[in-house]
Amino acid sequence: MLACSVAGRMKHLAGGAEDLPAIGDWVCLEPGRDGKTGRIVDILPRKSRFIRKVAGGKTQAQVLATNVDIAFLVSGLDGELNPARIERYLVLAREGGAKPIVVLNKTDLCGDIEEAYRLASEAAPGIRLLAMSAKTRDGFAELEGLLKDGVTGALLGSSGVGKSSIVNLFFESERMKVTDTRDADGKGRHTTKHRELLLLPSGGMLIDTPGMRELGLWGEGTAVQEAFDDIEEIGTRCRFRDCHHNTEPGCAVLAALEDGSLDAARYESYQKLQREFEHLKGKYDVFSRLEAKRAAKRLSAIQKRWQKGEE
Repeated sequence: MLACSVAGRMKHLAGGAEDLPAIGDWVCLEPGRDGKTGRIVDILPRKSRFIRKVAGGKTQAQVLATNVDIAFLVSGLDGELNPARIERYLVLAREGGAKPIVVLNKTDLCGDIEEAYRLASEAAPGIRLLAMSAKTRDGFAELEGLLKDGVTGALLGSSGVGKSSIVNLFFESERMKVTDTRDADGKGRHTTKHRELLLLPSGGMLIDTPGMRELGLWGEGTAVQEAFDDIEEIGTRCRFRDCHHNTEPGCAVLAALEDGSLDAARYESYQKLQREFEHLKGKYDVFSRLEAKRAAKRLSAIQKRWQKGEE
């Protein structure tokens, strides 16, 4: 194993943090003479990547993981299931290019499995659901069977949903540190502090990620249409092709809201995510123009210094 740093030329050519190595990347490196260190000089093409907007007000991207085949969207059943969060993680997974699977963990603490299934199915229509308990191992064999030789999975979810406990089941030991549930609300404490790629006994690989309190989306927003294809299908019957499903006359989506065939909470999530991507696009356009001006100024300064040196 080599302790590697990113080559200076690669940093210089990177357009942003998303162009630098991330967990899951296959890279080209130059080993050092000491046999212990090396330099990363290039990244092989990625087949998928999960990107979120960095926490806070900055308009910058953060790569969570790359080259993932299956995104396990983990929710805990030890409290009220949050369909809106499932929808948000589903958009993240689709935007990244991986196959999403919703994992409902902690079935041993759930009083109504059927209701949890219903809510998750409505939040992720057509997406495979997997119910399990990391504590009792019920349902784990189904998840384990998906990560065969050469398949990479990633566990995505909020703090305390049991991602590290799921990892430990693969190794039948406490590979990842976990803590007891809180007495106040029965929820797990967040223990994973960094992303880690693990080689499983089955030959597959699994990426464990820290829980994210803030999941800002990043990308073109096309995944919203995929994640809410039921609303998109209703929208094909609107009077106007460019209908935004707000106040337009002849809107089939608003009609579905009125007659109850479309759930109001799902419609609100759809609209909220659409607005978020539109807002992000506006901020990103401004950010890009400012970066272009800064780059032009730097280039001009370099040219002036070079000209003075030639004189």
